[in-house]
Amino acid sequence: MSFESGSISFRAFFVPRDMPENVVAQFAEHTAPAISHLNEEPIQGWVGGRHLLDRPVSEENAYYAGHLRLTLLQAERKIPPALLKAEQTMEELAQLQATGKEFLNRKEKSEIRQQVVERLLPQMPPQLKGIHLVHSPAERMVYATAISEKQLDAFQIHVARTLGFALIPALPSDIALRRKKLDVEELPPSSFSPDLEDRQVSYVIGEDFLTWLWYMSEMERGAIVVEDLGEVSILIEGPLTFHMEGDGAHLTVLRKGEPLVSAEAKTALRAGKKLKQARLNIVQGEESWACTLDADQFVFRGLKLPEREEKLDPHSRFQGRIRDVDRFLNLFFRLYDEFLARRSRREEWEDEVRRIRRWVSDRRSAH
Repeated sequence: MSFESGSISFRAFFVPRDMPENVVAQFAEHTAPAISHLNEEPIQGWVGGRHLLDRPVSEENAYYAGHLRLTLLQAERKIPPALLKAEQTMEELAQLQATGKEFLNRKEKSEIRQQVVERLLPQMPPQLKGIHLVHSPAERMVYATAISEKQLDAFQIHVARTLGFALIPALPSDIALRRKKLDVEELPPSSFSPDLEDRQVSYVIGEDFLTWLWYMSEMERGAIVVEDLGEVSILIEGPLTFHMEGDGAHLTVLRKGEPLVSAEAKTALRAGKKLKQARLNIVQGEESWACTLDADQFVFRGLKLPEREEKLDPHSRFQGRIRDVDRFLNLFFRLYDEFLARRSRREEWEDEVRRIRRWVSDRRSAH
């Protein structure tokens, strides 16, 4: 899912230094090979941002509307499992008939499988995937659709190899350290359950934050006053994923009906679980953003940007969309700043936790 249209699933990265003056040339040096070179081994490399075969990388296709916009292409040939199984079985049956054997040993089956793979693989069409990258120089950040851990690893390896330095994923702990000079690992755990002590619950700062946002959305008029920005309204929606390490089920997922007011949600909270994933809506003035937030790593899935009535040319529209992503992250980080400020002041946070526990205890369910 790219940044040009529709909703966006991405994570953010801090850029620790200025982009090199010859940045396009550096990406061009690591342009993906032509698909015609694809054999048994997958190929990876950079292409322009227009489409997955947009090579080689050049000044023409590396920039769009003033933003560095590229894609890490991943291409491979795959044999569908059902086809591979059928072809392998056919070959095994043929060999049994030819040799008069009743069965084949493991080595013989392995050799047949390898022969089938070598025969079929060159006939398979290339399967293309891309991790899209956009550099926001205004925020000194990179946005990339590297959602999974596997995608993140591949993306970071190729970026570091290309630029000569690594991008820093905007994880909850890194954001706290950069923006507030706060080491969240030094903060003690906090139980939001009236039934459990602090030492009995697991501690993941992002989950504390998302659960706190839920509490604020229901108990503090659904708005948080942010310095210089005024009121920022928040709304939490399902599906909800709760998490806590320990005995019993680690994850509880509530999807259907009204999960926020369900008996299961209250039970999860009282058991010490906190929100790991939920639908987050942020509203400022007449503009709104909505996404599913993975609280552990601050991955934003399906971000919907504010609707714009004016019709713009593609370049202007893309610029506007990236500005809207910038603004969303600015609001999100400012909300996180407010949470961290309270979380780091011991007495203030103890009072906040007492209120959160009352909120959990007093919750009424629809059941």
